[in-house]
Amino acid sequence: MSGRFKRLIAAYVFACMLLVPTGAFAARIKDIATIKGIRSNQLFGYGLVIGLNGSGDKSGGFTVQGLVNMLERIGIHVDPNEVKVRNVAAVMVNATLPAFARIGKKIDVTLSSIGDAKSLEGGTLLLTPLTGVDGKVYALAQGPIAIGGFSIGGGSGSMVTKNHPTVGRITDGATVEKEIPIDIGSKEELTILLNHSDFNTASRVARVINRQYGNDMARPVDSGSLTFRVPPAFQNRVVEIIAQIGNLEVEPDTVARIIVNEKTGTVVIGENVRIQQVAIAHGNLSIEVKESASVSQPAPFAPGPGRGNAAMTDGQGTIVAPGGATVVTPESEISVTEEKNRLVLMEKSNSIRELINALNAIGVTPRDLITILQALKAAGALQGELVIL
Repeated sequence: MSGRFKRLIAAYVFACMLLVPTGAFAARIKDIATIKGIRSNQLFGYGLVIGLNGSGDKSGGFTVQGLVNMLERIGIHVDPNEVKVRNVAAVMVNATLPAFARIGKKIDVTLSSIGDAKSLEGGTLLLTPLTGVDGKVYALAQGPIAIGGFSIGGGSGSMVTKNHPTVGRITDGATVEKEIPIDIGSKEELTILLNHSDFNTASRVARVINRQYGNDMARPVDSGSLTFRVPPAFQNRVVEIIAQIGNLEVEPDTVARIIVNEKTGTVVIGENVRIQQVAIAHGNLSIEVKESASVSQPAPFAPGPGRGNAAMTDGQGTIVAPGGATVVTPESEISVTEEKNRLVLMEKSNSIRELINALNAIGVTPRDLITILQALKAAGALQGELVIL
């Protein structure tokens, strides 16, 4: 391929990129909304992890009680006072039961130690029933645990730890034993729930659906939901209509919002944030204190304590009479530096790009930016919601 032909292809690709609109962002409805009634459910249970190499629970209590109860169920009678649990750890097991999960489906489980075990490395979870909020068993969990780390300690008390050794996971570690009935095949009306409530987004979703299936098929109820009447042609084919609706694209709207995390210095500015014309001056005041020690040595052959003349001091280490003694005097050095920043005029911004350029012109750090944003909000120049985490 010749160099001239390559240049022509590059020019054509660049021209095509210029023709693509960049101001709008379209998302699929399935990515910004869900169908009411189609949801996952949380499961949990109490289990025992065995086979630990001395890193299990050191104290007894519920761990011993759970182990003794398990042995009693299989016909082994033991004295609780003689049971040692250093190789056993009590854990809470939790899992998420997805919608339409059928009997026999495998799901992941997470285990978390509830005792004083140091690590779950190398352990195996015994058969654990997982129940829902109604107290019914929906899955059974069992299997070897993967913690993705380790914890090694020395005899002196030192320890090296990678990741979190008291939390583990079993991939496909639970089997669904009971289904949660969800009937959508015969529904004549669906309720669409938005992940983020917004009146504009709800109206746009209804407009896109009506454009595809006819007027008045979708109707916004409030900022977070809308109803959709299943067309007669899709009766008893609700799954197909849900799949088609999910692939429709709509431009979601968002509230003008700034998220500030002062603990980490993170600032996230939304697309619709605007700033009115305002003048800003921001300067940092740095105070530095240095501590040092000054050592005063006596002159050569100077008489000192125990050599004829006793040194006399004022009680604070300062020599007030001749004497050959070494004196250490603390000294402090304080310096104050204040930045001489000029007043900067921030023009009214109509886009996120203009806002970023105006903030960068001030030349502040993210933590300084947090203070400036708070001041802009107090002055009424920041058009948006300021959320501090």
